[in-house]
Amino acid sequence: MASRRRTIRSVLAALVFLSAATLVVGYVDAERTNDKVTGDPSVEQAFKTGNRSPVVPSRPNVTVVATDSNAFVGDEGDGARARAELAAFAPDGSIYYYQDNHTRYWDVDRVPGTNSTVEFVYADHLAPGDCGETVCTQNGVERVNLTTGERTQVYSRVTPGKHSTRWHDVDRIDEHRLLVADIDRDRVYVVNTTTELIEWEWDAQSDFDVAESGGPFPDDWTHLNDVEYVEVDGQEAVMVSLRNHDQVAFVSFERGLMENWTLGTDGDHSTLYEQHNPDYIPPENGGPAVLVADSENGRVVEYQRENGEWNRTWTWADQRVQWPRDADRLPNGNTLVTDSNGDRVFEVNSAGEVVWSATVGFPYESERLGTGDESEGGESAASLGVPSKTPAEGERSLLARATAALPPKVVNSIAYAFPRWVGVVEGLAVAVLTVSLVRWLTLEYRWTDRTVGVRSPLRFGRK
Repeated sequence: MASRRRTIRSVLAALVFLSAATLVVGYVDAERTNDKVTGDPSVEQAFKTGNRSPVVPSRPNVTVVATDSNAFVGDEGDGARARAELAAFAPDGSIYYYQDNHTRYWDVDRVPGTNSTVEFVYADHLAPGDCGETVCTQNGVERVNLTTGERTQVYSRVTPGKHSTRWHDVDRIDEHRLLVADIDRDRVYVVNTTTELIEWEWDAQSDFDVAESGGPFPDDWTHLNDVEYVEVDGQEAVMVSLRNHDQVAFVSFERGLMENWTLGTDGDHSTLYEQHNPDYIPPENGGPAVLVADSENGRVVEYQRENGEWNRTWTWADQRVQWPRDADRLPNGNTLVTDSNGDRVFEVNSAGEVVWSATVGFPYESERLGTGDESEGGESAASLGVPSKTPAEGERSLLARATAALPPKVVNSIAYAFPRWVGVVEGLAVAVLTVSLVRWLTLEYRWTDRTVGVRSPLRFGRK
């Protein structure tokens, strides 16, 4: 019995030592390379200090980045994801504009007819005292001139709670009307910001069964994260991203859901897996096509509509991309990609090579000004003849192959939940360390021949 206990103690001690050593090595290596712990320190320091020296490579036109939260380690008192940021890089790579006034930043679009004014969607978490007895969120659209810094509130509403109630996207239709992706109520609606009246609405429950599709109802059923005003078959319509249904749906303003246009099927993860921010490319630009950040699959894909069906015509991924949440096709044929868990915004050319990159903490969406709204100025991959590019099996590292064997949800959850220096290996080390320590302490308690007791009555006194 004693020999068996020594063996078990030795095995558990080895597991604790190896897992702890893995965490130490991972942290030290990340800090040394400035890659995962602090990201690019020059960019983050420029955000904080207002330094206007170039901190990323130069690129034509201004690039605006909205972050879900700042995933880097902040100042004293700030933790990871303590705040969010809206930043713009000038063509020379310097910081053109910066603010961190809101809890979260989401969609960002150029205001038509302007050169440097954008509208963005934000969320502010409100304290219980500000909205009854529970926590709630102020969702809104704000306009800002990136040159002068002048800011204007456009539209806002309060939703209950925080998670899965924060609006991710609002699309401008014209001077007075906004198309709102109401993630809280699983609906899309058009609001006239002059009259404050809702002029049109589509509720996902009118076409999808809450018991047989999507995520948990009512907590996070559709996770409706994107809308886009489009014209399809001569009809005014909206393209809707139903993330938890793994589908991009098209809804006619007059006729409702256009079922034969739906891209993806709930649970068919080979097509889409909890996607974000699809962009519609119209026939005049080589479509109909949909360019989409296929988030849980760790790739960017494009589907071309051919003979009444959607066919995948382009796929892009490299060894680093983890959880992309936005992709815009630019007029030059390049694609601007936003990778949240990869902490970077980058541009891929038609050959699939990264030609520009900026390290930004947990970005949600990016917009290149002067190129049209999102993918408005770009052509489809099919019309451009852009080849797909993904890492060949022989080019992938042993770690990359091991990571690929895990479910995407596991890999992305580790990347999302832990500090930036914790990758898949470090995440597994945390799990092994925790299980080993709990098991060791449990066994030691069972093996001990000592007991702890309390005598009654208790007596207290002073010497």
